[in-house]
Formats: sequence, structure tokens, C-alpha cells
Amino acid sequence: MRVFRNFIFLLVIVFGCHNNKKAVVVDKTIKEESFTFIQTKYAELLKISPSEIGNLNLYNFIDKWIGVKYKYGGTTFDGVDCSGFANILYKEVYKTVLPRSSQDIAKELKNTSKDKLSEGDILLFDIDGKKNSHVGIYLANNKFVHSSTSKGVIISSLELPYYQKSFSKAGKI
Repeated sequence: MRVFRNFIFLLVIVFGCHNNKKAVVVDKTIKEESFTFIQTKYAELLKISPSEIGNLNLYNFIDKWIGVKYKYGGTTFDGVDCSGFANILYKEVYKTVLPRSSQDIAKELKNTSKDKLSEGDILLFDIDGKKNSHVGIYLANNKFVHSSTSKGVIISSLELPYYQKSFSKAGKI
């Protein structure tokens, strides 16, 4: 009798709680975007949204090199010149080998107008009267990364009068 009573109890529990109505679950969670330290850091430097920092390989690369001193002909963390830096960046980030000198880069460049620049575009400058003697890589919001003779690897603004005056051309390889 006890077994029968337990059996009936289980039947009531299982089938007695059955409901023909379908449950509707509404997802009320708010999706919060999370950004990496690198995205947040460089978004602040470039004055853009962290969501616009898409190429993390590029910004991780820059983060390793920022502050490395300038050294003519250099291609190491002990010192790097502008074309050496651009060459290493392109090789590691874009898997593309650039010519070693800024003048040779200029010969292969497919021009882009200054108002249509996009991340990774190569920028060339005429410094001290020398055509295409300096190279940098465009990031966003008129900012670019390069190896400056006075400050080493830095991010600069194309809006500075010095770079406005010396800007030569931009493009892709």
C-alpha cells in the first residue's frame, strides 16, 4: 500500500503541475561592451571611441615600440629610424614587406587623398627640403605613428603646422 501511495504521489507531482501554456522568457540583460586596456588607452590618445580601435595587433605593436629612441639605420628596440619602424610594423602587423627607404616606399605607393586616409595608410613627408624623406603610418583622427628624430617612436598629429607644411603624399602598397 505504501508503494502504491508513493506512486500516486509521484504521478500527481509530475502530471498535476503540467501546464499547457508555454513559458515566454524575455532576456532583460543589458549587454555591456568591454574593451581591452590597449583599446581604452589608444582611444583616449587618438580621441576616438574604444570601439574604433579594431586592429589590436597594430596597437599592441605600437605599445611595444612607443618611446624607442631614434637611430639612423636602426631596426631594433635599441633604436629605429622612420623607415625601419614602418617596415617592421608592416611586416609584423600586415605581413607585407615594404622597401627599406622612404624614397623607395614613395615609388611603390598607390596614392590616397589626405581626406580619405584610413588606418594603416603610409604617410610621406618632405623634411628639410628632401623629398619623401620621412615616413609614418596613419592611425585615426589625423594621428599617425612614426619614429621622430627628436623623440623616437611617437604618435603625432597631422594638424600640427610642421606636418601640414611637410606632408607630401599618402597611400597604400
